[in-house]
Amino acid sequence: MPRLASLLLCLLVALPAFAERKQSFGDLDVHYSVFNSSFLQPDIAAAAGLNRSKTTGVVNVAALKAGKGVPAQVSGQVKNLLGQTSALSFKQVLESGAVYYLAEFPLREREMLKFTLNLQVGDAAPQSFSFDQEVFPDE
Repeated sequence: MPRLASLLLCLLVALPAFAERKQSFGDLDVHYSVFNSSFLQPDIAAAAGLNRSKTTGVVNVAALKAGKGVPAQVSGQVKNLLGQTSALSFKQVLESGAVYYLAEFPLREREMLKFTLNLQVGDAAPQSFSFDQEVFPDE
């Protein structure tokens, strides 16, 4: 499992292909990335309970306060340019003090998707934000 945390941390901050994306709400920083699940090693995907496939994408979300991961309620949806919407079902991953939230979504073709994420930490007011991401099924 330490390998899982290391991989997810790298995906959030180190890989140029998955440049770090961050949204801030006061002292809360929300880091997020989108990638194809086939990029994961089979053992890492299995440990995280992810479907490793050329046609499955993953949204990775981490909420941090003062640089430390904090538990959150995370939900969201993904919409294509035709307006077709799919709910994102996030699962929490706890690893060595890190807290991540992962959700899978289908990758049908090269397309631009709009992600809307909703996040609530403790008793704080819920926060929402959206971002666009071009995705590619692995060939």
